[in-house]
Amino acid sequence: MHQYSQGRFTTQGHKGIPEGHFEEEQGRKGFFGPVSHLIKPEPSTRWTNIEGSLRPHLYDLVEMAKNHGHWQRILFNSDVSISNFWLSKTDLKSDQFLKGIQTANGMAPSIQSLRNADGDTLYFTHKGRGEIFTEYGLLNYEPGSYINIPKCVTHAFLAAEESQFLVIESKTSFYREPDRGMVGRNAFYDPASFGKPNLDLMHERKKQTGFQSLQVEVKKFETKTRFDYSSCLYDTVGWKGDFFPFTLHIRDLMPMISARVHLPPSAHTTFVANGFVVCTFLPRPLESDADALKVPFYHQNIDYDEVLFYHDGNFFSRDNLHAGMMTLHPAGFPHGPHPKAIKNVTTKTHTDEVAVMVDTWQPLKSETVLDKVEVVEYWKSWMK
Repeated sequence: MHQYSQGRFTTQGHKGIPEGHFEEEQGRKGFFGPVSHLIKPEPSTRWTNIEGSLRPHLYDLVEMAKNHGHWQRILFNSDVSISNFWLSKTDLKSDQFLKGIQTANGMAPSIQSLRNADGDTLYFTHKGRGEIFTEYGLLNYEPGSYINIPKCVTHAFLAAEESQFLVIESKTSFYREPDRGMVGRNAFYDPASFGKPNLDLMHERKKQTGFQSLQVEVKKFETKTRFDYSSCLYDTVGWKGDFFPFTLHIRDLMPMISARVHLPPSAHTTFVANGFVVCTFLPRPLESDADALKVPFYHQNIDYDEVLFYHDGNFFSRDNLHAGMMTLHPAGFPHGPHPKAIKNVTTKTHTDEVAVMVDTWQPLKSETVLDKVEVVEYWKSWMK
């Protein structure tokens, strides 16, 4: 469709906005479809009251009870499920984590393994360090690590310290790299930076720690089936192929930037799956042109529910936030930076925030456990 215009308008989105005015982007398919930029004397977030279901949500996951060793599902639809997951430090001498399983040699301490037959599992490490035993070899994790465990791959955690993960489960497809278009295959992150499973190191660590796993819990149709074995599950002596678990750390992500104009959130896409995308927002320099918009632009979520998990740093576009919080902005809800961010941006040269975003095509449903940790007056935070 051809572009048309009326009244006062800009020739470039997010740039040259008339003083004392605000730009609002209205577009389809996130930031890829037909789009228009409206120039208004007041932001679309100038409401005085909101009644009904279409309101923003802020959840303080720090206040959730720690149900160690179990996924706590918080948001879901037919394509994706988002969970909070805590692990206690694994003490190989503690009965709290070991299960005595009768074998031919007597009682053998064993770590329970996991296998997700419902979909592919993406763990984002918010806190903690440790190792993951897989059938393909050993992986390591630390704060800021994405851990991609493909569907039906058996794995077990050996946590060196208490750990917390945001679990993003893809139910209808495997995770894919984003389309990088004209910027090439090495943009945002180089696939060579994936952490590959180390088979030799896994067998070495088994000997060093006495680790073994004789039991696996398999999730299928949201129910659990337990399999018991007489010998350790992690006995692979070799493998080849392009189906395997891997890690990706945020330090290996290189945010795409433009010195002259603000790029849309889609430029920070990390993984793609059917019905949703996962993006990572990282510290970066702000735009340098004097007339460039330096904060996230006002926009309507016309097609996507938007979830943001705040991992670390100073979240200057939002007020009164701390690490471990999560927002949900449903499709149809117009939003943008808080008033304080617009005021403070004139003195900032860089962002220093780390956040994970999940944009979903199908509406998300929330579990009742979130009701207890919701900041119910979050919608008022846009009011001056």
